[in-house]
Amino acid sequence: MDSSINWDDLPKVSGRPLEGITEHTAQDVQQAVREVDQRLNAIDPDGTVSRNFIDRFLAMGLTRRDFIKWSSMMTAALMLPPVFESRVARAAAVSTKLPVVWINLQDCDGNTESLLRTSDPGFASLILDTISLDYNETVMAAAGYQAMDRLNEVIAKHKGQYVAVFEGSLPLGNNGTFYTTGANAETGISLTKRVVAGAKMVMAAGTCAAFGGIPAAQPNPTGAKGIGDGLNIPVVNISGCPANAINLVGTILEVVMFNDNPALDRYGRPLWAYAHRIHDNCERRGHFDAGEYVLNWGDTAAQNEWCLFKMGCKGPYTYNNCPQVRWNQQVSWPIRAGHGCIGCAEPNFWDTMSPFEQPLGAKVYGSALGIGIDASANTVGEVVVGAAVAGIAIHATATWIRDKKSPGWKNPQSKDIPPKPPLNQ
Repeated sequence: MDSSINWDDLPKVSGRPLEGITEHTAQDVQQAVREVDQRLNAIDPDGTVSRNFIDRFLAMGLTRRDFIKWSSMMTAALMLPPVFESRVARAAAVSTKLPVVWINLQDCDGNTESLLRTSDPGFASLILDTISLDYNETVMAAAGYQAMDRLNEVIAKHKGQYVAVFEGSLPLGNNGTFYTTGANAETGISLTKRVVAGAKMVMAAGTCAAFGGIPAAQPNPTGAKGIGDGLNIPVVNISGCPANAINLVGTILEVVMFNDNPALDRYGRPLWAYAHRIHDNCERRGHFDAGEYVLNWGDTAAQNEWCLFKMGCKGPYTYNNCPQVRWNQQVSWPIRAGHGCIGCAEPNFWDTMSPFEQPLGAKVYGSALGIGIDASANTVGEVVVGAAVAGIAIHATATWIRDKKSPGWKNPQSKDIPPKPPLNQ
């Protein structure tokens, strides 16, 4: 099979025009395309790396169609215009040049499992196999002194060039001795500082590494914190319990293409993945607007896939792209499977979002017409009945008032982040 691919043919296959781009933004896109091309040409000037990558891709039994499909999906996930599909594909090929050092701290290996078990089909796994994953305790054969020697060799050889990925929280209590690793019992604090010192970029994989996660939940006996807060350094946080592999791989591809950290929200998360609430893109949103709620597990409403808000769904408070990228080859995700969102991508979710199967209550956010979310959930059905009599515009106006008036309900296009819920008393 011919392994040659004309990268510029890829956008034509999708057939999607550059919709919604003004003359000014079109110029910006063209400039960005030129810069990305220069960046990729500098990494792989003669195309050898790209050709070798495609050979390995085809050797796995995957097809050119699979490659194009994955490139289109990842471009959409990154919120880039379709013209970038060929650049995303090429970035995936040349990313083999990017060394990655993956450090496990206080964690359950859930994010590593998320990466290892992903399939698009098998494409993200292929990237991880070829991305120069130079150190990861979970998957490497070396142990003890050999493992630490390998780590020291990598961070010395690739100083200033590697991406440091941390999984798990950083315990600061008792001088850091709640976590030690290696034959010399090095503390997590010491290990993290050594690895961060020579990194091109630091990423936190999962909510534990990003914000402390479950180990940092009250009473937090180990003094656990996220990497950024623990060391007071800039970190790209890919939160989630676990983080979605698409968000991790997509962030690495963005770094390869633009040679810079992605645009971040106020919690240090890539805006392309965390700019919108679960609630804004949930397939059950229409039932919320209609006042149709599941009230008991397994009831008729649950069988009809009505809204899970009254069963504790935290989608209105949680920013993540789960409804778009999903899991298991983009087949499903928790709400589609029948359970509400638990808010695992948000800081302090274990304390602020629990009990997970109960609504947080009106004390957390305001909503439509100045009343609380729970109150509006109780009355929205009546509003819809009124809208049926007086016209659909009434319901649309109420939604507009809610969006404009309440700080807890933002326009889906807004990048503003609502305040964190208070700790439960």
